[in-house]
Amino acid sequence: MLDNMPRGTICIEDIEIGMTRDLRKTVTDRDIELFAEVSTDHNPVHLDDDYARDTRFGGRIAHGMLTASLISAVIGEQLPGHGTVYLGQSLKFMAPVRPGDTVVAEVRVTAIDYARRRVTLETQCAVGNTVVLKGEALVMAPSRKFD
Repeated sequence: MLDNMPRGTICIEDIEIGMTRDLRKTVTDRDIELFAEVSTDHNPVHLDDDYARDTRFGGRIAHGMLTASLISAVIGEQLPGHGTVYLGQSLKFMAPVRPGDTVVAEVRVTAIDYARRRVTLETQCAVGNTVVLKGEALVMAPSRKFD
């Protein structure tokens, strides 16, 4: 690996089908508040206990895209890591994430196009045994030849 390659970055030349990485994060009220500020999504189902209690969820839930952002963190920090360029992401939201839930975000390499530096990743977030989000990402991985 070149000296200028960030620690934790996996170059396209070293990526293999089946590789996985994950992270674990407990979603806090503060996380939800900050995400609302950054995204400008102030839907009361995320922020107002009284309002959210009367919804189909029976209480406040985290923004779906906050949960999805944990996938981005795994991709950008671990697999492939720093220097990765996101090209696309599909998402299917399966269940809500509530304040206090611990989310495990995981990515798994399912396809590699070494010539184009493209990596396809199966993406998933779970709370306990419940899958709350699933999808697929396409990224351009860093390379020792070009970085």
